[in-house]
Formats: sequence, structure tokens, C-alpha cells
Amino acid sequence: MGEIVNLRQARKAKARVVAAETAAVRRAQFGRSKAGVAGEKAERARAARVLDGALLEVDVKSGPADETVPGEPSPPTQPFP
Repeated sequence: MGEIVNLRQARKAKARVVAAETAAVRRAQFGRSKAGVAGEKAERARAARVLDGALLEVDVKSGPADETVPGEPSPPTQPFP
């Protein structure tokens, strides 16, 4: 005579095993450790600081610098048809 098995419990145990295997695959595929996330965040912050340090200050009120040479006429503008 075989052992008496509760089918509901066996189904749930099998589902837990399958879910654990799926979770392990997904962790390896998509997951990152907290240290990895923190390191990437620190690298983005460092890159932003470097970029801000290299930024030339632009006077917002006057707009972009005029590239024409003083004393020369500006290029003609074309009216819209």
C-alpha cells in the first residue's frame, strides 16, 4: 500500500518549486544587487558633477552669442512665401 498524499498540498508544493525556479532565472536575467544599483547611482551623480563643472556659463538674458563679425553686414533673411 502506498503513502496517503494530500493532492492539494502536493499541487501547491509543485507550484512553489516551479515559482522558485522561475524567480531564480529572472533574478539572474534582470536583477541587480543593491551594491550594483548604488554604484550606478553614484556613477551617474559623478558624471553629472563633471558635466556641470565643464559647463560654460551662458547669460540667459542676452541669449546665444552673436556669431557675426563687427562691422560686417548680417546675412540676408529670406521671407516666408
